[in-house]
Amino acid sequence: MFVSLQFKLELKKEDKEKLIKLMRKQSSAIRVAYNMLKELEKEKTKNPHAQIYQRLRQLFPELPTKYIDSAIYKAEQYPTDKPVVFGSKRLFEKLCKNHLTGKTREELKKQWRELRQGTLISIGSRHEAVKGNLLLRFMELDGKLHLRISTGNREFIYAKVLREPSNGKDKWLTFMAMLLESWQTKNYFAYTVELKLRDGEAYGSVSFELPTPKVKYTKENGLIAIDTNASPIRQAIAEVSKTGELLSYQTINLHHLIGLSQNSKDHQEWILAHQIVDLAIQKGKAIAIENLKKLKKGMRGDGKATLRKILHNWNAKKFLQKLKRVAMLRGVEIVEVNPAYTSIIGMLKYAPQLNIDKDIAGAYVIGRRALGFKEDMPENYEKLLKDKAYPEFALKRYEEREKELRELIEMESNEYKRNALKSELKSVENAKELLTNLIQSLQSESSSCEGAYGRNLTWQVLRVALLFPILGKVLPRDLSPLKSVLVEGVWDRVRSRLVPLEAGGTVPIRDF
Repeated sequence: MFVSLQFKLELKKEDKEKLIKLMRKQSSAIRVAYNMLKELEKEKTKNPHAQIYQRLRQLFPELPTKYIDSAIYKAEQYPTDKPVVFGSKRLFEKLCKNHLTGKTREELKKQWRELRQGTLISIGSRHEAVKGNLLLRFMELDGKLHLRISTGNREFIYAKVLREPSNGKDKWLTFMAMLLESWQTKNYFAYTVELKLRDGEAYGSVSFELPTPKVKYTKENGLIAIDTNASPIRQAIAEVSKTGELLSYQTINLHHLIGLSQNSKDHQEWILAHQIVDLAIQKGKAIAIENLKKLKKGMRGDGKATLRKILHNWNAKKFLQKLKRVAMLRGVEIVEVNPAYTSIIGMLKYAPQLNIDKDIAGAYVIGRRALGFKEDMPENYEKLLKDKAYPEFALKRYEEREKELRELIEMESNEYKRNALKSELKSVENAKELLTNLIQSLQSESSSCEGAYGRNLTWQVLRVALLFPILGKVLPRDLSPLKSVLVEGVWDRVRSRLVPLEAGGTVPIRDF
């Protein structure tokens, strides 16, 4: 299937003048080729292409030969059995009307001339020497996508390509993936580029054949699972066997992307996408990712400026779109999963159990979910939640933090810091509500936490009950202190590290 994609070019003033001059020459060659083609068809001349080519070489000696071949190709696209008006029949008929004068006529005349004289086309080839297109070639320059335009005599002008994918289904993603793949492997594909003038600006279209490769690497052999973290900004990659075991893992720091221009960032993201697909092919596995429909980037004044800046500089959804296109082109299956609670399950279950980073643990959960595995709550965690003394202790910790936050809010004069404190206060209030409901369910002798809340909410309750009350942070990096509770089942150690409060309840020893 052939597709055609549109883009815009950005050129320096002097380069634009050179481009317009080149367009006029080839546009004239197209019109001459078309008129000759009509005459030769009437005469039933054999091999008219050769005669037209020789004539155009005489009339336009300064025009590169490949532009002449492309001019003949363009002329052959017009019908020869009926009149053709170069520059738009509709505009020509308007210009023939006598009542049009002044500014209106000049504007129409300008549009007609642009359409008549503002065409430049080059037919592509997959030959290695041509590298996709000899005269109008896409290439990377200073980390940005450019179109190299040959003007003859081995001279070139370079135009910056202005194009952003409109959505995840935009074929531009596929074209960029194919382009980068061809640069790396030197296995080039043919693409035809046609440039046009419109309102004094240069626009282009690229046409190419869309490949439909067969999927060769599936989840039957396991998965390479990807999880993206915003703080610190990085990719966590986990290799998961087909039976659900963690085989290997790594992280890729992405902070170098912050501050780059959009074009440079896009180029680096394409390279990263190819690296991950290369890894999947090397391991003979599919790729598992989160199905990210919408990302929250925060609001100005929320007191989280640093995190908001990172989220505005790194769009995980756009990167995953690139990754999917590269994988599709190279026959690697992509499995998308619901991202709900993958990070929480990773933090609480696998990070302390396997002594791995929470982001690696999150990627591991994504991989297991893509393989169809369910994540039950560990038995020892359930015991902890069912012990009435522990939820009461956790609730007491949140009540103390709530009191601290209200005092800090009263004293804080900076609006943004106040907003950050208010946001934390809201989270503390929500946590208190969850724990209060848990305690009430225990008092009513509910058969199980899962029965009271449902599987997903149980993980949410567990996060609230464990992280801040025990570790003192909502998102701690070190989760190893939970291992004794999770693996050994000696959760009484948690209570033994707590001291009684005067009015009942407990507080943790500070060096926990």
